[in-house]
Amino acid sequence: MVPGRRSLRRKLMAVLMMTSLMPVLLTCAVFIVYEVTTFRRTMVESLSTRAAILAANCTASLAFENRDDAAEVLGALRNDTHMEVACLYDREGRLFVAYPVDSPPAAFPRTIRDEGARFAGSHVEIFAPVVQNGRPLGTLYLESNLQEMAERFRLYGIIVLVVITASTVLAYVLARSFQGRISRPILAIVETARSVSEKRDYSARAPRLSDDEIGVLVDGFNQMLAQIQERDEWLSKLNLELEQRVRERTTRLETANRELEAFSYSVAHDLRAPLRSIDGFSQALLEDCADKLDEEGKAYLGNVRESAQQMAQLIDDLLGLSRLSRAELSRSRIDLTDIARAVVARLQRDHPDRMVEFVVPEGVAAVGDERLLGIVLENLLGNAWKFTSKRSQARIEFGQRCEDGHSVYFIRDNGDGFDMAYVRKLFGVFQRLHSASEFEGTGIGLATVQRIIHRHGGRVWAEGEVDRGATFYFTLEEGT
Repeated sequence: MVPGRRSLRRKLMAVLMMTSLMPVLLTCAVFIVYEVTTFRRTMVESLSTRAAILAANCTASLAFENRDDAAEVLGALRNDTHMEVACLYDREGRLFVAYPVDSPPAAFPRTIRDEGARFAGSHVEIFAPVVQNGRPLGTLYLESNLQEMAERFRLYGIIVLVVITASTVLAYVLARSFQGRISRPILAIVETARSVSEKRDYSARAPRLSDDEIGVLVDGFNQMLAQIQERDEWLSKLNLELEQRVRERTTRLETANRELEAFSYSVAHDLRAPLRSIDGFSQALLEDCADKLDEEGKAYLGNVRESAQQMAQLIDDLLGLSRLSRAELSRSRIDLTDIARAVVARLQRDHPDRMVEFVVPEGVAAVGDERLLGIVLENLLGNAWKFTSKRSQARIEFGQRCEDGHSVYFIRDNGDGFDMAYVRKLFGVFQRLHSASEFEGTGIGLATVQRIIHRHGGRVWAEGEVDRGATFYFTLEEGT
C-alpha cells in the first residue's frame, strides 16, 4: 500500500476515534468531578451531624466536669473505622478528654478555630461548639481520614477505565468501517491521478463509488480529464503539423543558405579578380611609367590601389562574418589570459613605436570555442589599441568581475570613447562612429564580436564617454 493511502486512512481513523472518544472522556471527567463534589459535601454533612449529636451528649459531662462520662461518649467512635482522633475542650480551651485515650497531646490542635468543617491534607476536621441553654460549655473536635473517598475513587477509576476501553474498541471497529466508505472513493481518485501523471494517459477515468459530494467530485475530475485529453489530442495534432512545417521551412532555409553561400563565394571570387587586376595594373603603372607621371598622378594611382585593397579586405570580412553563423562550436575550458596576452604581443610587435600600458590579470578563464573567443579578444583589444592611438599615455585593461553570481569580462581603454546616444549603432554592420580618415577599419569587427557572443549564449554591451575612453563588456553561457 502506498504511503499516501496509509496517511489518509490514518487521518480518518484518528478523526473518527477522537470524535467518538472525546464525548466519553468528557462525560467521565464530568462524572468524576460531580462525584467528588457530592461526596465531599455528603461527608461534611455526615461529620457535622455526628459532631452535633456528640456535642449534645457531652453537655452534662462538661457542665459537671465528669471526664469519665465524656470519655464514654467519645468512645462510641470506635465503631467508625475512618475516625482518626477526637477530643473535647472545656470553656477555657483546655483539653478535657481525648479519643483515643492514649493519644499524645500533639495529635490535637493547640488552638480552637471557628466552628465548621474543612479539608486539610489527607483528612477532614470539624470544630463544633458544646452549648447548654445558650451557654457555651466547650468545643468538640473530630478528625476523619479520607480512606472512604480513596476507595470510592479507585472504584470510579476502574469503572472509567472499563468504559474508555470498551468505547475505544467500539470506536475503532466503527471507525474502520466508516473510514473505508469515506477513503475508498478519494483513494480511487488519487490512484487515477497518479496513473495519469506517470503514464500521461488522459483516457483514464476514476470510478464513481458514491452518490454524495465525493461522487460529484469524481464526476468533475473525470470531466477535467476528458477536457485535458481533448486538448492533448489537439496539441499533438498541432505539434505534428508544426513539426512538418518546421521541416519544410528548414529544408527551404538550408537550400537558400547553400545557394546564398554559393552566391557569396561566387561574388567574392568575381569581385576579387577585377580588384586584383585594378591593384596589379595600378602598381605596374607606378613601376613602369613612373617617369611619365607627375606626383599628382602617382597619388591618384596610390588612392586607387588603396581603395582596391580596402574593398578586398571588406569582402573578406563579410565572408568571415557569414561563416560564423555556420561554424560548429567546440566548447572547452580555455585560458583567456593567455589569449589576451598573445593578442597584445602581436599588437606590440606590429607597432613597436607605440607605448601602451596593458593590464592583463592571471587566471581569467571561460568555457567556449577557443578560436572564436580569440577573434572576440582580437577585435576588442584591436579596437582599444586603435582608439588610444592619440593618447600619449595609453592604457588598456582586460579583466573579469562577478555580477549576480555570473562572470562578466571587460576590455577598458582611455581612448577617444563615444557618445552613449549612439551606443545602439556600435554592433551593426558598417556602422561607424568615427570616420575612416580618423581611424581605419571596415565597420564589421564589433558585429563579428556580437555574433560570436550570441552563439555562446551570452550578451555584449558597451559604455563610453567622448574623450574619456570606453569599456566593452561580454558574458558567456555558464555551465556548458
